[in-house]
Formats: sequence, structure tokens, C-alpha cells
Amino acid sequence: MTPASQVPEVLIRRANRDDCAAILGIYNHAVLHTTASYDYEPRTLAQRLEWFDAHQRDDLAIFVAQAPGGEVVGWSALNKYHDRVGFRFTAENSIYVAESWRGRGLGSLLLEPLIRAAEARGLHAIIAAIDAENATSVRLHTRFGFEKVGHFREVGFKFDRWLDVVYMQRLIHR
Repeated sequence: MTPASQVPEVLIRRANRDDCAAILGIYNHAVLHTTASYDYEPRTLAQRLEWFDAHQRDDLAIFVAQAPGGEVVGWSALNKYHDRVGFRFTAENSIYVAESWRGRGLGSLLLEPLIRAAEARGLHAIIAAIDAENATSVRLHTRFGFEKVGHFREVGFKFDRWLDVVYMQRLIHR
């Protein structure tokens, strides 16, 4: 893997509503071709815009990786962990990278600002739910101080097979 510092001229910035189509394209590709998401059906732009607006209302950060030509090639987000008020200091993260940009260190560039945003918002914990076969994502989260806290066997089903989920956690304020 190329170190994140060697990713040429990629800009990491807060997402805006105009980025939703690109975010949607990256996500929908993952839905159709990977187990990074256990969704089966692609989302619509209307759903992604609603998601974006909810994140804005709830002060949950979304970042994009923008290539030199302006193309959004990855994104990350803090998401509500649960709706119950007792979980308000915990978020779940998402990181998705366009297929042609995987393996270049964008995951690191997109995870770091999420952690800073969680700190600034006063969150206590970030949870990552990762397909157990996604060793790249497990390594990424480990490098950023996440610890494996659970392994659920055969809780997901996609592409005609049962899938395990690993839960990782990083405490922000100890």
C-alpha cells in the first residue's frame, strides 16, 4: 500500500450537498460489487440527499477525497450509532473509496479527520462494523487506535453466503 503521504494532490475536505451524487456512485458500486455494505439494492439520489441533510442537522461530519481534476474519489462519515439518547456520545464510521483509487492510502486520509471531528463534537467512542474478510479495513482501523471488541459469526448474508462482522472501537476521551 502506498503511504497516505504519497497520494498526489488529493484534497480532503468537508462534503457539501453537491457531492452527494459522487458519494452515491461510490457507495452504490460497493453495494453491487463488495461486502463493504450489506445492502443489496443501490440507493437513490433522493435517499442520499436525505442522508446528507440528516447528517447536517445532527452535526455528523462527512468528508470527501477530491482528486486533482475535481472528481470525488472517496468519502467518510460519522453516523448515528443508535437513536436512543443514551448512545448520543457514540458514532459509527463509514469509509468508502472508489475502486480505481483503492490501495493508495485514501482510507487513512479519510479516517483521520473523522476522529478529529468526533473529538471536536465531544463524542466518547467511534464504532466500526467491518466485514470480517476485509483485512484492509481492519488494519486501517487498528493503525488509528481502534481495538477489536466483537466478532459476530454469520450475521450477514450477501452474494449467496453467510458473512461475519467484526466490531472495532476507539475511545476518544479516556
